[in-house]
Amino acid sequence: MKKTISALVILLIGILLIAFLTQSSVVNEIAAEFNFQNTAQTFPAPFPSAVDFAGETAPLAMFDVHERLDREINVNTYWQSQMLFYIKRATRWFPVIEPILKKNGVPDDFKYVAVAESGLMNSISGMQAVGFWQFMEATAKQNNLVVNDEIDERYNVEKSTEAACRFFLEAKVQFGNWTLAAASYNMGTIALQSQVDRQQEHNFYDLLLNDETFRYLFRILAIKEIMMHQTAYGFYLGKKDLYAPLQYSIVTVDTSIIDWAAWAHEHHTNYKNLKLLNPWLRQNTLANADRKKYLIKILRPGYTGIEE
Repeated sequence: MKKTISALVILLIGILLIAFLTQSSVVNEIAAEFNFQNTAQTFPAPFPSAVDFAGETAPLAMFDVHERLDREINVNTYWQSQMLFYIKRATRWFPVIEPILKKNGVPDDFKYVAVAESGLMNSISGMQAVGFWQFMEATAKQNNLVVNDEIDERYNVEKSTEAACRFFLEAKVQFGNWTLAAASYNMGTIALQSQVDRQQEHNFYDLLLNDETFRYLFRILAIKEIMMHQTAYGFYLGKKDLYAPLQYSIVTVDTSIIDWAAWAHEHHTNYKNLKLLNPWLRQNTLANADRKKYLIKILRPGYTGIEE
Protein backbone atom coordinates (compact mmCIF):
# COMPACT_ATOMS: atom_id res chain seq x y z
CA MET A 1 0.00 0.00 0.00
CA LYS A 2 2.79 2.39 0.97
CA LYS A 3 4.66 1.56 -2.26
CA THR A 4 1.52 2.34 -4.29
CA ILE A 5 1.11 5.75 -2.57
CA SER A 6 4.78 6.56 -3.09
CA ALA A 7 4.54 5.66 -6.76
CA LEU A 8 1.49 7.89 -7.16
CA VAL A 9 3.25 10.79 -5.47
CA ILE A 10 6.30 10.39 -7.73
CA LEU A 11 4.03 10.21 -10.79
CA LEU A 12 2.18 13.38 -9.76
CA ILE A 13 5.44 15.26 -9.20
CA GLY A 14 6.62 14.13 -12.62
CA ILE A 15 3.44 15.36 -14.32
CA LEU A 16 3.70 18.76 -12.58
CA LEU A 17 7.37 19.05 -13.52
CA ILE A 18 6.64 18.30 -17.17
CA ALA A 19 3.81 20.86 -17.19
CA PHE A 20 6.04 23.49 -15.59
CA LEU A 21 8.88 22.88 -18.04
CA THR A 22 6.48 22.96 -20.98
CA GLN A 23 4.92 26.24 -19.83
CA SER A 24 8.33 27.74 -19.15
CA SER A 25 9.46 26.73 -22.62
CA VAL A 26 6.45 28.46 -24.21
CA VAL A 27 6.95 31.60 -22.12
CA ASN A 28 10.64 31.65 -22.97
CA GLU A 29 9.87 31.30 -26.68
CA ILE A 30 7.49 34.29 -26.51
CA ALA A 31 10.00 36.31 -24.50
CA ALA A 32 12.74 35.48 -27.02
CA GLU A 33 10.53 36.44 -29.97
CA PHE A 34 9.86 39.91 -28.54
CA ASN A 35 13.27 40.22 -26.89
CA PHE A 36 11.69 40.54 -23.41
CA GLN A 37 14.04 40.56 -20.47
CA ASN A 38 11.25 39.21 -18.25
CA THR A 39 7.61 38.22 -18.62
CA ALA A 40 6.09 41.04 -16.51
CA GLN A 41 5.61 43.67 -19.21
CA THR A 42 3.68 46.92 -19.51
CA PHE A 43 2.40 47.97 -22.91
CA PRO A 44 1.57 51.50 -24.11
CA ALA A 45 -2.10 52.42 -23.98
CA PRO A 46 -3.85 52.67 -27.36
CA PHE A 47 -3.41 56.03 -29.06
CA PRO A 48 -6.47 57.45 -30.83
CA SER A 49 -6.46 58.41 -34.49
CA ALA A 50 -8.34 61.61 -33.69
CA VAL A 51 -9.61 63.52 -30.67
CA ASP A 52 -11.56 66.72 -30.24
CA PHE A 53 -12.85 68.96 -27.50
CA ALA A 54 -16.31 70.42 -28.07
CA GLY A 55 -15.96 69.70 -31.78
CA GLU A 56 -12.56 71.43 -32.01
CA THR A 57 -10.03 68.91 -33.31
CA ALA A 58 -6.65 68.48 -31.66
CA PRO A 59 -3.81 68.52 -34.25
CA LEU A 60 -2.23 65.17 -33.41
CA ALA A 61 0.24 65.52 -36.27
CA MET A 62 2.10 68.12 -34.19
CA PHE A 63 4.78 66.24 -32.25
CA ASP A 64 4.26 68.08 -28.97
CA VAL A 65 0.48 67.65 -29.12
CA HIS A 66 0.91 63.94 -29.84
CA GLU A 67 3.36 63.47 -26.98
CA ARG A 68 1.38 65.49 -24.43
CA LEU A 69 -1.78 63.51 -25.17
CA ASP A 70 0.17 60.25 -25.16
CA ARG A 71 1.46 61.08 -21.69
CA GLU A 72 -1.98 61.82 -20.24
CA ILE A 73 -3.63 58.79 -21.85
CA ASN A 74 -1.01 56.48 -20.35
CA VAL A 75 -1.01 58.19 -16.94
CA ASN A 76 -4.79 57.97 -16.67
CA THR A 77 -5.01 54.46 -18.11
CA TYR A 78 -2.48 53.05 -15.68
CA TRP A 79 -3.78 54.96 -12.67
CA GLN A 80 -6.49 52.32 -12.74
CA SER A 81 -8.08 52.96 -9.35
CA GLN A 82 -8.62 56.64 -10.09
CA MET A 83 -10.11 56.07 -13.55
CA LEU A 84 -12.25 53.24 -12.20
CA PHE A 85 -13.95 55.62 -9.78
CA TYR A 86 -14.31 58.32 -12.42
CA ILE A 87 -16.37 55.84 -14.43
CA LYS A 88 -18.36 54.68 -11.42
CA ARG A 89 -19.28 58.21 -10.32
CA ALA A 90 -20.06 59.39 -13.84
CA THR A 91 -23.15 57.17 -13.95
CA ARG A 92 -24.56 59.12 -11.00
CA TRP A 93 -23.44 62.63 -11.81
CA PHE A 94 -23.33 63.00 -15.60
CA PRO A 95 -27.16 62.80 -15.75
CA VAL A 96 -27.20 65.80 -13.39
CA ILE A 97 -24.55 67.83 -15.21
CA GLU A 98 -25.43 67.09 -18.85
CA PRO A 99 -28.90 68.72 -18.94
CA ILE A 100 -27.56 71.88 -17.30
CA LEU A 101 -24.78 72.19 -19.87
CA LYS A 102 -27.29 71.63 -22.67
CA LYS A 103 -29.77 74.15 -21.29
CA ASN A 104 -27.06 76.80 -21.17
CA GLY A 105 -25.67 76.07 -24.64
CA VAL A 106 -22.37 74.73 -23.32
CA PRO A 107 -20.95 71.67 -25.16
CA ASP A 108 -21.38 68.31 -23.48
CA ASP A 109 -17.60 67.78 -23.37
CA PHE A 110 -17.35 70.26 -20.50
CA LYS A 111 -18.58 67.53 -18.17
CA TYR A 112 -15.06 66.11 -18.46
CA VAL A 113 -13.75 69.37 -17.02
CA ALA A 114 -15.59 68.51 -13.81
CA VAL A 115 -13.97 65.06 -13.84
CA ALA A 116 -10.52 66.58 -14.25
CA GLU A 117 -11.19 69.22 -11.60
CA SER A 118 -12.56 67.08 -8.79
CA GLY A 119 -13.09 63.48 -9.90
CA LEU A 120 -16.83 64.22 -9.49
CA MET A 121 -16.47 64.73 -5.75
CA ASN A 122 -17.10 67.68 -3.45
CA SER A 123 -13.41 68.01 -2.74
CA ILE A 124 -11.35 70.88 -1.31
CA SER A 125 -8.00 71.73 -2.85
CA GLY A 126 -4.93 73.00 -1.04
CA MET A 127 -5.79 76.45 -2.41
CA GLN A 128 -9.30 76.17 -0.87
CA ALA A 129 -11.04 75.66 -4.20
CA VAL A 130 -14.25 73.78 -3.45
CA GLY A 131 -16.76 71.43 -5.01
CA PHE A 132 -17.16 69.57 -8.29
CA TRP A 133 -16.05 72.65 -10.23
CA GLN A 134 -13.38 73.76 -7.74
CA PHE A 135 -14.47 77.37 -7.35
CA MET A 136 -12.44 79.76 -5.25
CA GLU A 137 -14.67 81.84 -2.98
CA ALA A 138 -14.23 85.11 -4.88
CA THR A 139 -14.86 83.49 -8.27
CA ALA A 140 -17.91 81.70 -6.88
CA LYS A 141 -19.44 84.96 -5.70
CA GLN A 142 -18.67 86.61 -9.05
CA ASN A 143 -20.71 83.82 -10.65
CA ASN A 144 -23.72 84.29 -8.35
CA LEU A 145 -23.06 81.50 -5.86
CA VAL A 146 -23.90 82.08 -2.20
CA VAL A 147 -20.91 81.50 0.08
CA ASN A 148 -21.28 82.29 3.78
CA ASP A 149 -21.05 80.57 7.15
CA GLU A 150 -24.33 78.67 6.71
CA ILE A 151 -24.58 78.16 2.94
CA ASP A 152 -21.85 77.32 0.44
CA GLU A 153 -23.33 76.70 -2.98
CA ARG A 154 -19.98 75.57 -4.35
CA TYR A 155 -21.04 72.21 -2.83
CA ASN A 156 -24.36 72.32 -4.71
CA VAL A 157 -23.76 70.37 -7.92
CA GLU A 158 -26.66 71.91 -9.82
CA LYS A 159 -25.94 75.53 -8.86
CA SER A 160 -22.19 75.25 -9.23
CA THR A 161 -22.67 73.74 -12.69
CA GLU A 162 -24.84 76.73 -13.61
CA ALA A 163 -22.05 79.01 -12.37
CA ALA A 164 -19.45 77.09 -14.37
CA CYS A 165 -21.63 77.51 -17.46
CA ARG A 166 -21.65 81.27 -16.97
CA PHE A 167 -17.86 81.24 -16.81
CA PHE A 168 -17.49 79.09 -19.94
CA LEU A 169 -19.92 81.16 -21.98
CA GLU A 170 -18.16 84.41 -21.10
CA ALA A 171 -14.76 82.85 -21.80
CA LYS A 172 -15.98 81.58 -25.19
CA VAL A 173 -16.99 85.13 -26.13
CA GLN A 174 -13.62 86.45 -24.95
CA PHE A 175 -11.37 83.86 -26.62
CA GLY A 176 -13.48 82.80 -29.58
CA ASN A 177 -13.29 79.02 -29.09
CA TRP A 178 -14.19 76.40 -26.51
CA THR A 179 -10.70 74.95 -26.13
CA LEU A 180 -9.27 78.24 -24.89
CA ALA A 181 -12.37 78.72 -22.73
CA ALA A 182 -11.61 75.39 -21.03
CA ALA A 183 -7.92 76.29 -20.65
CA SER A 184 -8.86 79.61 -19.05
CA TYR A 185 -10.76 77.74 -16.36
CA ASN A 186 -7.39 76.46 -15.15
CA MET A 187 -5.16 79.43 -15.96
CA GLY A 188 -7.58 82.29 -15.44
CA THR A 189 -8.91 84.57 -18.15
CA ILE A 190 -6.54 87.45 -17.38
CA ALA A 191 -3.38 85.32 -17.48
CA LEU A 192 -4.47 83.47 -20.62
CA GLN A 193 -5.44 86.69 -22.40
CA SER A 194 -1.98 88.05 -21.59
CA GLN A 195 -0.36 85.07 -23.34
CA VAL A 196 -2.73 85.27 -26.31
CA ASP A 197 -1.83 88.93 -26.79
CA ARG A 198 1.90 88.48 -26.23
CA GLN A 199 2.26 85.48 -28.56
CA GLN A 200 -0.33 86.73 -31.08
CA GLU A 201 -1.97 83.32 -31.30
CA HIS A 202 -5.64 82.40 -30.87
CA ASN A 203 -5.33 78.63 -31.09
CA PHE A 204 -4.62 76.76 -27.85
CA TYR A 205 -2.30 74.31 -29.60
CA ASP A 206 -0.14 77.13 -31.01
CA LEU A 207 0.44 78.75 -27.62
CA LEU A 208 3.34 78.13 -25.25
CA LEU A 209 1.72 77.94 -21.81
CA ASN A 210 2.73 76.76 -18.39
CA ASP A 211 2.96 73.00 -17.99
CA GLU A 212 0.00 72.84 -15.61
CA THR A 213 -2.40 74.34 -18.13
CA PHE A 214 -1.01 72.24 -20.97
CA ARG A 215 -1.44 69.09 -18.90
CA TYR A 216 -4.90 70.22 -17.79
CA LEU A 217 -6.37 70.39 -21.28
CA PHE A 218 -4.69 67.18 -22.44
CA ARG A 219 -5.83 65.43 -19.28
CA ILE A 220 -9.40 66.39 -20.16
CA LEU A 221 -8.92 64.99 -23.66
CA ALA A 222 -7.45 61.78 -22.23
CA ILE A 223 -10.26 61.35 -19.70
CA LYS A 224 -12.84 61.81 -22.45
CA GLU A 225 -11.09 59.31 -24.73
CA ILE A 226 -10.79 56.64 -22.02
CA MET A 227 -14.31 57.07 -20.66
CA MET A 228 -15.82 56.92 -24.13
CA HIS A 229 -13.85 53.78 -25.07
CA GLN A 230 -13.53 52.04 -21.73
CA THR A 231 -12.92 48.47 -22.82
CA ALA A 232 -10.24 49.54 -25.30
CA TYR A 233 -8.29 50.82 -22.31
CA GLY A 234 -8.94 47.80 -20.12
CA PHE A 235 -11.89 48.98 -18.01
CA TYR A 236 -14.70 46.44 -17.79
CA LEU A 237 -17.54 47.56 -15.51
CA GLY A 238 -20.96 45.96 -15.33
CA LYS A 239 -24.16 47.68 -14.29
CA LYS A 240 -23.73 46.52 -10.70
CA ASP A 241 -20.31 48.17 -10.53
CA LEU A 242 -21.65 51.65 -11.27
CA TYR A 243 -23.08 54.19 -8.84
CA ALA A 244 -26.76 54.69 -9.50
CA PRO A 245 -28.32 58.19 -9.60
CA LEU A 246 -29.69 59.27 -6.23
CA GLN A 247 -33.45 59.15 -5.86
CA TYR A 248 -35.01 61.86 -3.73
CA SER A 249 -37.89 64.26 -3.23
CA ILE A 250 -37.64 68.03 -2.80
CA VAL A 251 -38.83 70.06 0.18
CA THR A 252 -38.85 73.86 -0.07
CA VAL A 253 -37.60 75.72 2.99
CA ASP A 254 -38.15 79.49 3.31
CA THR A 255 -37.90 79.87 7.09
CA SER A 256 -35.16 79.65 9.66
CA ILE A 257 -34.15 76.20 10.91
CA ILE A 258 -32.90 75.93 14.48
CA ASP A 259 -31.88 72.26 14.29
CA TRP A 260 -31.34 70.43 11.01
CA ALA A 261 -31.18 67.05 12.77
CA ALA A 262 -34.65 67.56 14.27
CA TRP A 263 -35.91 68.85 10.92
CA ALA A 264 -34.53 65.74 9.20
CA HIS A 265 -36.39 63.41 11.58
CA GLU A 266 -39.60 65.35 11.03
CA HIS A 267 -39.18 64.63 7.30
CA HIS A 268 -38.53 60.90 7.78
CA THR A 269 -34.79 60.99 7.15
CA ASN A 270 -31.71 61.51 9.29
CA TYR A 271 -28.99 64.12 9.62
CA LYS A 272 -26.41 61.98 7.82
CA ASN A 273 -28.52 61.54 4.68
CA LEU A 274 -29.66 65.16 4.82
CA LYS A 275 -26.04 66.36 4.68
CA LEU A 276 -24.99 63.75 2.11
CA LEU A 277 -27.65 64.99 -0.30
CA ASN A 278 -27.29 68.67 0.65
CA PRO A 279 -23.59 69.20 1.42
CA TRP A 280 -23.99 72.93 0.77
CA LEU A 281 -25.68 73.20 4.20
CA ARG A 282 -22.59 74.04 6.23
CA GLN A 283 -24.05 74.51 9.73
CA ASN A 284 -26.57 72.77 11.95
CA THR A 285 -28.85 75.82 11.74
CA LEU A 286 -30.19 78.23 9.13
CA ALA A 287 -30.92 81.84 10.06
CA ASN A 288 -32.52 82.76 6.71
CA ALA A 289 -33.51 86.26 7.84
CA ASP A 290 -34.44 87.28 4.28
CA ARG A 291 -36.77 84.26 3.88
CA LYS A 292 -34.94 82.96 0.84
CA LYS A 293 -36.22 79.71 -0.66
CA TYR A 294 -33.95 76.68 -0.50
CA LEU A 295 -34.63 73.33 -2.17
CA ILE A 296 -33.74 70.50 0.21
CA LYS A 297 -33.27 66.97 -1.13
CA ILE A 298 -34.78 64.15 0.93
CA LEU A 299 -33.64 60.61 0.14
CA ARG A 300 -36.46 58.40 -1.04
CA PRO A 301 -37.55 56.00 1.77
CA GLY A 302 -36.02 52.58 1.31
CA TYR A 303 -33.59 53.74 -1.38
CA THR A 304 -30.22 52.00 -1.12
CA GLY A 305 -28.56 53.04 -4.40
CA ILE A 306 -27.34 49.46 -4.89
CA GLU A 307 -28.23 47.78 -8.17
CA GLU A 308 -29.64 44.30 -7.69
